[in-house]
Amino acid sequence: MQNCYILGIESSCDDTAAAVINNGHILSNVVATQKIHEEYGGVVPELASRAHQQNIVPVVTQALRKANIDKKDLKAIAFTRGPGLMGSLLVGTSFAKSLAMGLNIPLIDVNHMQAHILAHFIKEKDQNIPVFPFLAMTISGGHTQIVLVDDYFEMKVLGETIDDAVGEAFDKSAKILGLPYPGGPLIDKYAQEGNPHAFPFTKPKVGPLDFSFSGLKTAVLYFIEKETAKNPEFIKENMADICASIQFTIVDYLMDKLKNASKQTGIKRIAIGGGVSANSGIRKALKDAEKELGWETFIPKFEYCTDNAAMIAIVGELKYKNNYIAEQDISAVARLKF
Repeated sequence: MQNCYILGIESSCDDTAAAVINNGHILSNVVATQKIHEEYGGVVPELASRAHQQNIVPVVTQALRKANIDKKDLKAIAFTRGPGLMGSLLVGTSFAKSLAMGLNIPLIDVNHMQAHILAHFIKEKDQNIPVFPFLAMTISGGHTQIVLVDDYFEMKVLGETIDDAVGEAFDKSAKILGLPYPGGPLIDKYAQEGNPHAFPFTKPKVGPLDFSFSGLKTAVLYFIEKETAKNPEFIKENMADICASIQFTIVDYLMDKLKNASKQTGIKRIAIGGGVSANSGIRKALKDAEKELGWETFIPKFEYCTDNAAMIAIVGELKYKNNYIAEQDISAVARLKF
């Protein structure tokens, strides 16, 4: 098979990433994480875009070196057009356009959320690839959606959050508990040692396929304020149980919506993507559903869950082979839709 090297560039939030793919196989996947946001308890857009400017050349250089190729070997440049933080997207978009123009090769724009779904088509040892149609749930710090996937580029959003994303619910709950940013992985860590039924939280009530997390965040806040007023050491003494209870509520809520979508569509092939798909609770719940409901589930490798360029590269390759090429006047779109 003829080599088809494609460079993927991801810069939608606070991770600068570059990857090289060749006929479905990832040759390199480099990510520079920005630590500067930890002291602010969340991503600061202006600082993120400045850090991208500092990181993008070294990250791309390292990705090419790890793939053991020269930039002249590349067939195309794929980049995240959106959705994401505008300043961050502009850095990746401008760099990709310039590099593609300089090398006189095609430029390919990628929807970040579609990339989380299509990451399942990266060729990996012992990795099952879903058959169309399937349902995908994208869960991250900025997005929560259930998507019907009929083909690589035929996707329909069946339900989504009406306010906050699930990753934000994890991070804000962690902040209320005094945990550092990003707090989602820490809640997961503590939850594994706690009782998930210690403190019941009410699941938000919206449409059968839609999500809402703002009320849950408020419920956690009021609960902690009430308990710490009675016992200032409440969080310290009950951290594992609190985290387990929060995680159980969120995971159970996500699974309720997936079950509704599966029942409504009759589809039992279920894939997840996005940063929150690294959560051990949701992974276990999906595996349990395989046994209980006869689902076939697709869970990405950990490095393809959080923002990464491998997922941008696979979409770039699929688009390149279908001749979906972007023009040089294309621009970043912060609220890019499917």
